[in-house]
Amino acid sequence: MQALTRAEDFRCMHERTEPGDPLVIPNVWDAVSARAFEAAGFPVLATSSAAVAAVLGYEDGGHTPADEMFAAIARIVRAVDVPVTADIEAGYGLAPGEIVERLLEAGAVGCNLEDSDPLTGQVKDPTQHADWLAEVSVAAGDRLVLNARIDTFLFGDRSVETAVKCARLYVEAGADVVFPILAPAELLPDIAECIKRPVNALCLPGGPTPAELGTLGASRVTFGHTLHARATTAIQDLIKQVSGR
Repeated sequence: MQALTRAEDFRCMHERTEPGDPLVIPNVWDAVSARAFEAAGFPVLATSSAAVAAVLGYEDGGHTPADEMFAAIARIVRAVDVPVTADIEAGYGLAPGEIVERLLEAGAVGCNLEDSDPLTGQVKDPTQHADWLAEVSVAAGDRLVLNARIDTFLFGDRSVETAVKCARLYVEAGADVVFPILAPAELLPDIAECIKRPVNALCLPGGPTPAELGTLGASRVTFGHTLHARATTAIQDLIKQVSGR
């Protein structure tokens, strides 16, 4: 019941009344970063698969062993009191039921699942992927918030039409949120208008702010690996200070 309540609370957070006030979710990579963002007042956190992979010593793109990824997610969840949603790439080859059980065991309230193969860089057949997402959704029930990442702007034809087609299939399969990653900001209004679910937008350095992305149609804004990248740059600057070079 607790998992259901927390997931429902998280699901309700996506219901925004002001267009310029999207749900802003920092992507964290360990207990220290999670506690820092929680202390700053963010009501929910997300893991970044790329950042967690880097912390664990692996390359991004499905190279992290599932056991290590879920253990890292569990450590982050234990470190904070706010809900945590997990980026688990394409599911690490696990069956839908096992994905759900591992997420619930780790204490996550939701997950990202992408529609491309990270090892080949190919977008999956959207109908087949929707069938797979439906299995995840059925196994999860209302206990997890499912964010379906759409990779057609990353590996596909970069058209609104294809992104919307995928999004509609994934919504029908049970996705609570859709995430057309790297969709150009100027296309967000067209995408959001065609989809009857919250849209997740990626906030990139030098790009539109979270508020601007919200005005363009995003209900939810995340940051991917970029916060970890900025922290890494800060460490490199610290090294220069310590070494005197």
